[in-house]
Amino acid sequence: MAGHSKWANIQHRKGRQDAARSKLFSKLSKEITVAAKMGDPDPEKNPRLRLAVKEAKANSVPKDVIQRAIDKSQGGEGDGYEEIRYEGYGPGGVAIIVEAMTDNRNRTASNVRSTFGKHGGNLGETGSVGFMFERKGEIVYAADAADEETVLEAAMEAGAEDVESTADGHTIYCADTDLNDVSSALEARLGEAQSTKLVWKPLNTTELDYEGAQKLMRLIEVLEDDDDVQRVTANFEVSDEVMEQLAS
Repeated sequence: MAGHSKWANIQHRKGRQDAARSKLFSKLSKEITVAAKMGDPDPEKNPRLRLAVKEAKANSVPKDVIQRAIDKSQGGEGDGYEEIRYEGYGPGGVAIIVEAMTDNRNRTASNVRSTFGKHGGNLGETGSVGFMFERKGEIVYAADAADEETVLEAAMEAGAEDVESTADGHTIYCADTDLNDVSSALEARLGEAQSTKLVWKPLNTTELDYEGAQKLMRLIEVLEDDDDVQRVTANFEVSDEVMEQLAS
């Protein structure tokens, strides 16, 4: 499993996800509002909105919060938001992609650049690390959703490209343009997924020791705490031993 996924599990065990619940809801709501603004407010007629709603539900966002976010798009909110991608390097030479949604490009750029600088990173130009990742659809199921063979069979029949099954669960990858179709086919076979979203999948990873991982985690945490930042992806790998040290 990639380091970023392991770190998400550690955060959960430490209770950090609970502490950041309202911030997560806010980011997911913003994505829903912008998706509805850019297309039809009906999720069935708007693939991007359908994915945003599905991801919000997977993170236990209440139905009324989701509906309010859609309603905001029809009331003029979301007009000023633009999507920006920042790329750079973190401690240990780890490649990082930061996806932001902002109504003030200068503010966001300044904050992201400052965060990289303060935490041992270096913000680069657009495209400086993007070639190290592939844009993919990612669908995640719990380990008890089905056995490995059943998940693999369902994924291949649905048109997926790859499946990674571990004790933590099943991660299914597909072409970014196929995410809606593949996720719908899997849902019919395996039930609702834990997560369905577009991701930047690393083509290679950088191994980090405890000290390097600790510095990188701090950088990622501060970036993710920024209200303008929607998600952060990094191509690092750490051993189970290092993750246990980080969790202790």
